[in-house]
Amino acid sequence: MSLLNLQTIEKYVKSVNHINANNVNVPWLHQSKSYLKIIGIPYIDKKTNTLIIVNIVQEIIKCNHIFNNIAIVSKSYIIKVFPKLEMVIIWLNIWNVQSSSNVKCLINRFFNILL
Repeated sequence: MSLLNLQTIEKYVKSVNHINANNVNVPWLHQSKSYLKIIGIPYIDKKTNTLIIVNIVQEIIKCNHIFNNIAIVSKSYIIKVFPKLEMVIIWLNIWNVQSSSNVKCLINRFFNILL
């Protein structure tokens, strides 16, 4: 089922005479959780000389255009790769539709983080 099909169903249901259109919820596809891994992120913010934290990561994700249609389910996790290496891996838990289109649009995509 596609978004166009859902819109068609919504229009039909709202057009039925004995149904109050304001009480009809917007239909959506079944969703599941998907985990994504973002690699190559610096561990220390060079501007402020502080460690990267979840709040900074969430702001970066909100500002980046490739995450426009992505809904994050829970708090992101930050894991340092190696003790001597100044890089982290960020794990995201996002809502995804059954066709995995939300995740597929992010796989192997690059974006810049200016820290």
